[in-house]
Amino acid sequence: MKCKDLITKLLEVSPAMYSLEWDNSGLLVGDEEQEISKVLLSVDVTEEVVEEAIRVGADMILAHHPLIFSKINKVVASDFLGKRIIKMIQNNICCYCMHTNFDVMGMADAAADELGLLHSEVLMVTYEDDISKEGIGRFGFLKDICSLRELAEQVKQIFDIPNVTVYGDTEAKVAKAAISTGSGKSMVKYALQKDCDVIITGDIDYHTALDSIAQGLCIIDAGHFGLEKLFITYMQEYLQREVPGLSTVKSVQDEIGTVI
Repeated sequence: MKCKDLITKLLEVSPAMYSLEWDNSGLLVGDEEQEISKVLLSVDVTEEVVEEAIRVGADMILAHHPLIFSKINKVVASDFLGKRIIKMIQNNICCYCMHTNFDVMGMADAAADELGLLHSEVLMVTYEDDISKEGIGRFGFLKDICSLRELAEQVKQIFDIPNVTVYGDTEAKVAKAAISTGSGKSMVKYALQKDCDVIITGDIDYHTALDSIAQGLCIIDAGHFGLEKLFITYMQEYLQREVPGLSTVKSVQDEIGTVI
């Protein structure tokens, strides 16, 4: 199918109108008229992911994080970003990214469903009309009250994460939880406003953790990539269902850091 027709299907999942103002989602490299038969799904568009796309014969990289965030003044091979762009163009590989529009319409509900939150609601509202409210993250009640340590173990199992960082009393009982994939520092205040016992997120810094504990909010830092790799499975299942003739491949991309 043509790239533009595939984009139409992608926008049915996460319409562009839900992207936050500062974001840069959409077709970032390529030709809308190009025929697409194989898509490589990834969280990021790294050098390794581009090489993987070439190796598996993909016509498109469908990623969560935008390849290009801010203005670039030149595209040259001596620059790490320019090198990726040139390599994709040379190999006829389109790059389409679904970032905050997918965070709002896709990731938030999927993460809450995986966690099994009951009566979940939007954590930070970014869009509202007469019918609905949409936004980043979700909060609700756990199926069973448990200790922070027990919840951390559940998070590791549910999201297939080898390690998490826990802030707070590991034996404290938690019942009301928030989950916000990716970088969640800015979401802590919303979890506090909703009287949550714990927030599950990523990229938490020392002082944010310290201040959260002081205000009675526990944190499970499951990593930025750890939670957002959910994008890959979600979109593969969607494409297999809605575009059955399209070949999809999950990237072997992994965490960029190593726990030693």
